[in-house]
Amino acid sequence: MSSPDRSAELLVIAERVVAMAAPGEQVEAYVSRGLSTEIRVYEGEVEHFVSAQSESIGIRVIRDGRTGTSSCGTLDASEIAEVLAEARDNLGYGEPDEWAGLAEPDGVAVVPQSLWNDSLERTTTQRKIELAKLLEKLTLAGDSRIRVDDSNYSDAAGEAAVATTTGIRVAGRENGCYLSVGTLADDGNETQTGFGFAVGRNVDELDIERAAREAVDRATRLLGATKPDSRRVTVVLDPFVTAQFLSIIGGTLNGESVVKGRSLFAHRMGETVASSLLTLVDDPTNPLAYTATDIDGEGLAARRNVLIQDGVLSKFVQSSYSARRMGLPTTGNGSRGGSGAGCLALQILPGTRSQAEIVAGIDDGILIQQVQGLHSGVNSVSGDFSTGAAGLLIKNGTLGAPVREFTIASTLQRMLIDIAEVGGDLEWLPMSATGVSLVIHDVTMSGA
Repeated sequence: MSSPDRSAELLVIAERVVAMAAPGEQVEAYVSRGLSTEIRVYEGEVEHFVSAQSESIGIRVIRDGRTGTSSCGTLDASEIAEVLAEARDNLGYGEPDEWAGLAEPDGVAVVPQSLWNDSLERTTTQRKIELAKLLEKLTLAGDSRIRVDDSNYSDAAGEAAVATTTGIRVAGRENGCYLSVGTLADDGNETQTGFGFAVGRNVDELDIERAAREAVDRATRLLGATKPDSRRVTVVLDPFVTAQFLSIIGGTLNGESVVKGRSLFAHRMGETVASSLLTLVDDPTNPLAYTATDIDGEGLAARRNVLIQDGVLSKFVQSSYSARRMGLPTTGNGSRGGSGAGCLALQILPGTRSQAEIVAGIDDGILIQQVQGLHSGVNSVSGDFSTGAAGLLIKNGTLGAPVREFTIASTLQRMLIDIAEVGGDLEWLPMSATGVSLVIHDVTMSGA
């Protein structure tokens, strides 16, 4: 039996707030309600359990170019009135901004998606605990050198509604769950760490065996690793590493970064910025994406945007604010609050070959399986990056000895141009970017 969708109740609340707008005001109300579960298991026993409910409302008022905001963690009618009054009071603290304003309906239809699964809502607490325990058990059974740091189950369900004086009226709900496990592999005095995860709209979609297997592999494969010699080398980025780089690149492909002078892609629209093998899209309408959604943070329809087409920069993602400043249409990528823009579900269109097939064609290279400190090691304006890394050497088409304690350095611009192959091993990860193996030539590796 399906559970009732109560998000329409939240929309009624939001509409009541918007109806209280004074002449000359723009008002936005965002109303949400949620339920989450967090379970942590250690040595077969529940170490941590939290089941939490929440509800909140956020109100934004814009008048004469000034913006005031306020929020609270209750939907009590008297409290909501105070939140609106406080948002109006906060108008006086903001500086006038000629571009300030709420999003307006742009005629793009919402892509219907199945973001809610009734079976997850019906899953018992005992079943959730059993899943976390099973993940720990399977992981420990994978290798005698493995210890489990923690095994976790988490889920979340949310309903939300947005209404504005500019005519936006949307409401919906979504839920999902995931498992994760942290591992340590011991060999004498050496210890390496690893992790595994599984995500889904319901517990039946969780691939628990794969999560356990990957947690074991990630922890054990670098045991006995040494520091490699410094040289320039062909690298193969593992899908999880590629996704981490994509998250950074995505942060520079938005209008907000461009107008603030923080994007290495500023003033390069229509130019070749990557290998012709690369097509990069932001597509939150793909139901396979972990961060799939039907609307953005401003209540506009989420949509598929091609950012780099065959190596050519074709679009920046925009919020209503950044689009207004750049004189462009919004792309449905606004964040809560309206001023921010961001990619929602990045994906490189995959090639055809598996990682094993790619490796088989490389005589001398390295498979990068881990990077450390990537976000702090990248300059988003210049594109320079230097990051610690670990992985496996590639010799004559075969994976060889593990290596660690070295750095790889280049620029994001050079890395994108030097992409020699895009793998066909697309992986949907629990983050806003998917992963795929990438082959990049002539990367500086600094080791011994």
